Amino acid sequence: MQTNDVDVKQTVNVTTLLDQSPWSAYQKLVTALAALATMFDGFDIQILGFTIPSLMHDWHVARSQFAPVLAVGLVGLAVGSLVGGYLGDRYGRRAGLISSVLLFGLATLATASVHGFVGLTVLRFLTGMGTGGAIPNIGAFAAEFAPLRRSATAVKLTILCVPLGGMVGGVLAAWILPQFGWKGLYVVGGGLPLLLAAILFVALPESPRFLARHPARWPQLIALLKRCGHALAIGTQFEEDRSAHALERVSVRALFVGGLGRDTVGLWLAFFTCLGSIYLVFGWLPALLTSRGLDTASASSGLAVYNFGGVLGVLIWAVLVPILGSRRPMVSGALACAVSAFALLLVPIEGHGSHTLLIVCLGLNGLLANAVQASLYALAAYVYPTKVRATGVAYCATIGRTGGLLSSLFGAAVIQAGASRYWQVMALSMVCAAAGLAWVRSHYPAVRASNA
Repeated sequence: MQTNDVDVKQTVNVTTLLDQSPWSAYQKLVTALAALATMFDGFDIQILGFTIPSLMHDWHVARSQFAPVLAVGLVGLAVGSLVGGYLGDRYGRRAGLISSVLLFGLATLATASVHGFVGLTVLRFLTGMGTGGAIPNIGAFAAEFAPLRRSATAVKLTILCVPLGGMVGGVLAAWILPQFGWKGLYVVGGGLPLLLAAILFVALPESPRFLARHPARWPQLIALLKRCGHALAIGTQFEEDRSAHALERVSVRALFVGGLGRDTVGLWLAFFTCLGSIYLVFGWLPALLTSRGLDTASASSGLAVYNFGGVLGVLIWAVLVPILGSRRPMVSGALACAVSAFALLLVPIEGHGSHTLLIVCLGLNGLLANAVQASLYALAAYVYPTKVRATGVAYCATIGRTGGLLSSLFGAAVIQAGASRYWQVMALSMVCAAAGLAWVRSHYPAVRASNA
């Protein structure tokens, strides 16, 4: 264990201290807790998609009536991201994350008792607020507990847990829905986050960077840093790393000047269409599959495999992009994703026979779509200079959520037009994403090229 003995009169910059030190086992544990929260976040984001076929059967309602409910959930996610970010900055990352997990856990659990669309809509909005509120605080924990050189890795590990949560949810749905129905899935989907919230309350510390900004909590920070491997004397003072908070507030106009206009247009197109394609799957794939004769267990397994492919895709592209640069893997990945969607046009999905080919194609589509989407955030962060980076990435994320919202609203109409139209829309979306990525001029280079 590394120890750093510091004189009582010395002032310590906690950011510099952590950035120049090893990534301790305790810091990795905190990252793992944040990643676990992300996994349940990903599960509850997708849970309505798993249960729409069962709700249609029990409530004797049309598929199209769920479109506004899915859209309201995404609106809640957007609102929750703003509220959760404010809570994290004002009251601490710990309070922001635990309160968000409690909210989406309670709202998901309460959904098991609803009897109509009013209650379902309200609770999906609250679930979206909880899942959205958790995201910025999870990202803050992952980044602020890791040294700078490990920060990107920590953030990627948490992003990876979104499709992992969908995969776990699909496996649970395939087992729970046939035996206990949709209410049983909401009980499990809400109960597990509540259990996690209790674990976080006991085991999760506050962010050291947040504690450094509050002198009254410096004794708590000294104890925390000791667990991270840094022995500091009682009475040590800390200074805030203001460079991390000194980014100028800029308007959206700044994203279109100084040569950024072309890159912004390309990124917005890619975010809008790629995330739109993914949410078309999250919200409507089980409903499509059951409409073609598959049982609920098989339909849930299809979405689970899609998410499993997403986990593999994020890992594979995390290796490919640094080696090859971002342009070729991302453009070719988006085009290959479109091809895999066209291939699904040829796969029969009616009846109760073997669906191995369907499952394989869904896994491949999930691998490629999620690989591109996860890489988009890193690309946006590279494209925009420091002064406008936070604004640029935030607008990209907002444009992406808009695409997801529209695909949620119109997904039922797409399914009503037939399975072929569903796959065609997905394929066209990823072709547009490839076009947007090709239009971006400032892709980051291959590691070998940059080091040559």
